[in-house]
Amino acid sequence: MELTVVMPCLNEAETVEVCVRKALACMEEHGIEGEVLIADNGSTDGSQQLARDAGARVVHVDEKGYGNALMGGIRAARGKYVIMGDADDSYDFTALLPFVEQLREGADLVMGNRFRGGISPGAMPPLHRYLGNPVLSFIGRLFFPSAIKDFHCGLRGFRRDSILRLQLQTGGMEFASEMVVRSTLAGLDVREVPTTLSPDGRSRPPHLRSWRDGWRHLRFLLLYSPKWLFFYPGVLMMIIGLVAGTALVFGPVEIGELAFDVDTLVGSAALVVIGFQAALFAVFTKVYAAEEGFLPESPRIRRLIDIVSLEKGLVVGGLLALAGLVGLVMSLVHWQVRDFGELDPRESLRIVVPSATALIMSFQTIFAALFISILGIRRTRETPIDNAAAAAEEAAAAITLEDSKH
Repeated sequence: MELTVVMPCLNEAETVEVCVRKALACMEEHGIEGEVLIADNGSTDGSQQLARDAGARVVHVDEKGYGNALMGGIRAARGKYVIMGDADDSYDFTALLPFVEQLREGADLVMGNRFRGGISPGAMPPLHRYLGNPVLSFIGRLFFPSAIKDFHCGLRGFRRDSILRLQLQTGGMEFASEMVVRSTLAGLDVREVPTTLSPDGRSRPPHLRSWRDGWRHLRFLLLYSPKWLFFYPGVLMMIIGLVAGTALVFGPVEIGELAFDVDTLVGSAALVVIGFQAALFAVFTKVYAAEEGFLPESPRIRRLIDIVSLEKGLVVGGLLALAGLVGLVMSLVHWQVRDFGELDPRESLRIVVPSATALIMSFQTIFAALFISILGIRRTRETPIDNAAAAAEEAAAAITLEDSKH
């Protein structure tokens, strides 16, 4: 079978039948061998029987959520290709051929683009059309090397085996973002075709919750991009802190009527420490994600791990600690010169703050080197093929031993 059209369904009695009939009519018109599969997520309005009467196959998905329903449908699909779309009659299931043609040409994932194809009046709330979708799609393109202009189009087609290999994890609305992001990171052939969006045919409110689901999409994009979540903000804070701190170590800095002194120096030191910790978290996340397989391994991170060995980390951390201790000794000498009496904070803090910062960063470096070494320990991952091969070898050895006895 070439194609399965998967529709997630939760109480879509008003529209599921017309969606099924449109998809079947499209496949019949273009000579596509296929089926329509309804992934029912617990409907209580008779949607299941209406879908069957219209010619669809229905599978029940107990685990709630948009992503869970779709993954249940994708696993149950019989087609080589899958086209997914909502069962609310907002997508045009009579125009599936462009998706199929791109898949036949070798695409792994074909996204619909509603902004290129056309959005009918009232089909998309202004908040989604002019803020939510454009902003989240821009962030997706910025964080990941993707050219997709409409990250959240619900009508999309893909090779079933390619998507199953990704082992998608999210169960909610962010499933739409995960599919694009994971496909892009895995180097799959991702394309885009125009599609249209019409007002849905339901009399009840949609399942989508704008702010809640928008945040879930944004959270997913951030969590899958340690560079933007940790590294870039961390490096920016470190640069600001180092530049400001270096200037203030030598004395107050005046800009117009504003005067910056040791209190700003303390804040600069805090920026350096926080930024350094954030950059380390980016490395931790990338190493862990690569080892666990939900982000592709980065050659740069692997080279960094090879270069930054535990021993080198300990040496760098030790040098920073030495610098910090030297600074603290200098502060004691400074105190001694003043007969261990009261000190002027504007003088003493210019020695103590950089020294304390160096000590803090020394321990951060040492602990980071230890933790990265732990994360870098590779464990053996036995696949089902490995297990089958081992079982076959054991059986063969048992047979050989039995024959030798006779």
